Amino acid sequence: MKKMQDSPLLKTTLGSLTLENPFILSSAPPTSNGQMIRRAFGAGWGGAVIKTITPDDMPIRDVSPRFTAWKSECNDLLGFENIELLSKHSVSYWVQEIGAIKSEFPDKILIASIMGSPDPATWQDLAEDVQNAGCDAIELNVSCPHGMPEAGIGSAIGQNPRMVQDLTQMVVKVADVPVYVKLTPNITDISPVALAAALGRADGISAINTVSCMFGIDIDTLTPLPNVDGYSTYGGYSGPAIRPIGLRMVSQIAKTVPLPIMGIGGISRWQDAVQYLLLGASAVQVCTAVMWNGYGIVRGMKKGLTDYLKEKEYSSPDELRGLCLDTLTSHQSLDRKLRIRPHISNPASCIRCGRCVIACRDGGHQAIELKSDGVVINTAACDGCGLCIQICSTGTLEKESYSAV
Repeated sequence: MKKMQDSPLLKTTLGSLTLENPFILSSAPPTSNGQMIRRAFGAGWGGAVIKTITPDDMPIRDVSPRFTAWKSECNDLLGFENIELLSKHSVSYWVQEIGAIKSEFPDKILIASIMGSPDPATWQDLAEDVQNAGCDAIELNVSCPHGMPEAGIGSAIGQNPRMVQDLTQMVVKVADVPVYVKLTPNITDISPVALAAALGRADGISAINTVSCMFGIDIDTLTPLPNVDGYSTYGGYSGPAIRPIGLRMVSQIAKTVPLPIMGIGGISRWQDAVQYLLLGASAVQVCTAVMWNGYGIVRGMKKGLTDYLKEKEYSSPDELRGLCLDTLTSHQSLDRKLRIRPHISNPASCIRCGRCVIACRDGGHQAIELKSDGVVINTAACDGCGLCIQICSTGTLEKESYSAV
C-alpha cells in the first residue's frame, strides 16, 4: 500500500508520542478490524484507536438495527445515535493484528482501547496482552454509555472518580506504554474525574465519549428509535450536535490537569479540530464523520489545517495548543459595558422575510419593525442580545459594537 506523505507542518506531539498529523480514528466501527485500520492508514490518518477489546469470556452480541440519525433536508448529518457494543473479535485476533499492522505501518500510532470486567485484574491482563503485541498506547474505556454500565463497567466506572483513580493505577502498574483514560460526558462536572485519572498516574486523557440520549419516537408507529422489534434503549449521541459539549469538557480538563488530551466529539472539518487544539487538545479523534463520509475526509482535513498553519505562520499544530484557554472566564467576570446592536450593512440584500421582526418581537425586546422599504431598528429599545443577527439568513444584519458607558 502506497504511503501518503504529510506536510512537515502537520507533525504533532501527543505526550511522548509523535504523530504524522493530529487526526486519529476513534475506537468505534471504523476501527472494527485490522483490514479497516490498514485502509485508514493508507488514506492518511495519523493514528487509530482499536474498537474496544474485551476479555474473551465477555459476550458481545449486537442488536439490529443499532443506529439512527438526525439529518438536515440536504441529508447532512446533524446528530447520530448508536447502541452498538464493543469489538466482537477475540484477544488473540487483535494480538496478531496489532503486530501485523505495526509492521506494515511503523510510523502510524496504534492505540488499543480495552475494557475488562469489574475485576481490575482483567484490565491488567488485557493491557499486558496488547502492549506485548506492539501497540503504541492503551486507552481505558471507562465511558461507554450503553450496555456496559448495566454490567458495572463503562460509564458506571467513569462517573466515579475513586474507581477511575484506582483502575488507572492498577493498569499503569503493568503498562510499559502510555495509558490514556477515556472520560464520559454523562456527569455533572468532568474535572474531578480528570483529576482522578491524573492521580492514578494516567499519561493522558481522551474526551469525550458519546452523550447518553433517548433519540426519539416515531409518532406514526409509536415506536422508539432505533426500533428493535418495538423496543429501544438509551444510546450514545455523537456528531456535530455534541461538539459544543466536547469543547467545554476538553477546556475544563485542560484547565484542571497538565496532561495531553485527545479531543473527541463532533469533529467533521479541519476547523473543528483547530477549535479543540486551541482549547487544550494535543490531537483529535474522529468517528461519526467517517461513518457518514468515509476515511477520505482526512485529506481535506489535512489540507485545510496545513493551509491554516501557513496562513497564521505556525510551524506545527503543537503551537495552537491551549492558545484560547485564557479567553474562558466566569460569567461574573464578563464585561457589561461593551454592547452590540444590529447594523444594516446592505439594505438591498434584505428580502423582507420578517424573521428578525418576529424573533425580536416574541423572543427579544420589540426593537425591529418591518416597513415597506425594509426593516427599521429602534436602537433605544435594543438590548443587545444578538438574536436578530443569528436569525438573519442573508447577512443583512451585522454586529456593531459600542460602549454603554
